[in-house]
Amino acid sequence: MSLMGIDVGTTGCKVVAFDHDGTVLAQAAREYPLLSPRPGWYELDPEQVWSFVCDCLREVNAQLRQDPVTALALSSQGEAMIPISRAGEVLANSPVSSDRRNASQTALMEAALGTEHIYAITGQPMDTIYTVPKVLWWRDHMPHLLDDSWKILCYVDFVAYRLGAQAAIDYSMAARTLAFDVHRLDWSDELLAAGGLTRSQLATPVPSGTIIGEIPRRLADDLGFRGTVKVVTGGHDQPAGALGAGVLAPGRAMLSIGTTEAMVAVTDAPRPEMLACHVSCYPHAAPGSFIALSGNQTGGRLLRWYRDELAAAERAEAASSGRDVYDVIVEQVEDAPGDLLLLPYFVGSGTLYNDSSATGALVGLSFDSKRADIVRAILEGLAFEQALGLRKLNEIGVEINALTAVGGGARSQRWMQLKADICGTPVSVLHTSEAASLGVAMLAGWATGVYASLHEAADQLIRVRKTFTPRQDRAEVYQRQLSRYAQLYEALRPIYQAMARD
Repeated sequence: MSLMGIDVGTTGCKVVAFDHDGTVLAQAAREYPLLSPRPGWYELDPEQVWSFVCDCLREVNAQLRQDPVTALALSSQGEAMIPISRAGEVLANSPVSSDRRNASQTALMEAALGTEHIYAITGQPMDTIYTVPKVLWWRDHMPHLLDDSWKILCYVDFVAYRLGAQAAIDYSMAARTLAFDVHRLDWSDELLAAGGLTRSQLATPVPSGTIIGEIPRRLADDLGFRGTVKVVTGGHDQPAGALGAGVLAPGRAMLSIGTTEAMVAVTDAPRPEMLACHVSCYPHAAPGSFIALSGNQTGGRLLRWYRDELAAAERAEAASSGRDVYDVIVEQVEDAPGDLLLLPYFVGSGTLYNDSSATGALVGLSFDSKRADIVRAILEGLAFEQALGLRKLNEIGVEINALTAVGGGARSQRWMQLKADICGTPVSVLHTSEAASLGVAMLAGWATGVYASLHEAADQLIRVRKTFTPRQDRAEVYQRQLSRYAQLYEALRPIYQAMARD
């Protein structure tokens, strides 16, 4: 018997089957395009995403002849929403978190309700990324969508619904809509009204680890499942990944290195000092606790941009050698601090400054600069941003003294050593880098009685493969560079503001 975790990301989906001891039995992944019909607009075709999820399910199930799946749960990107008809038909593409078309709607909502008031209810610092401001854009520009919609679902509840479950959403994902009261654990009538939404248009909020249905036999046969398969609520990908990384108590944080980058630690309920530094605080995928989230929307997507726009030579080498193109890109970097500084704000600043007008910057270029220097600046810039986030979380009382790295980037030993050197904190990697899939598989097992508790599941399933400790000589150099990096945004801020006005 096996447990399955499905992770529906911004640029790709993964399906992983685990045995009850945490061994990966089978996995499959697909990459799908992030559509950009206009500058600043980023959206997905939900039907294409669903099709690729189904392909992954069939591929994984074909490898599980001796270990059929008994339960599954899902994690997904947050915020992106999908309007569907009563018949389940998708009515429009889904703008993802980095889509900024709704800036004016966000500003109007913030002015009407107040940043502090919104944070006190939701634990989310006001931003364009959330679902409600995106719905407000639809209301202003495509009102027929809301009139024709039966439900507006996030990807975690959309895929579960397509798998035959009821329209239910876990608390951690509901919190990413900006319509959820994280204290009452229910939709906020005030914020629903602000978005022109009703409860009936959204999924029913329930705790992570709740059984919400079974896959119907005909669909199960089509997807390759054998026997009864329970569908269980999972979580937003960041807290789900934290669960899969064993982040169940203060002290350790998950460092997620995927399309976006995030640092997630266990904490108490939202506090004003968290809002002051734009830290999200909302329910964990482990029921009964909260997480603090600091992150950057650019993340590994920046390496994908480099791959697509600048890495023709690396792509050719990967194709001829059969190696992963990202390994080819990263391994060309020397194991020493670089001279360039990169500000990884390609879709806004992220948590630290919460500035959607900020853009990427590369400082220090000369005629001696090479492509490998740019790659190193990308890796270092993303790590510098996380180091500043780590510093800020510790300053506001969110204790972090060790990191567990997850996601695709965690497979690179060179990058993990660099992260440890720059953050000045040990960085561990797990036997599986797909912590979000593991985390929701833990929830599926807990919900169906395989594990007595999530702590028991963590003890059985989570295994550290290697820990990278900071190297003193590198760490000292990087601390000096971190000080310069920390000044870069403030130096460019007047330019960003002037560009935004134009």
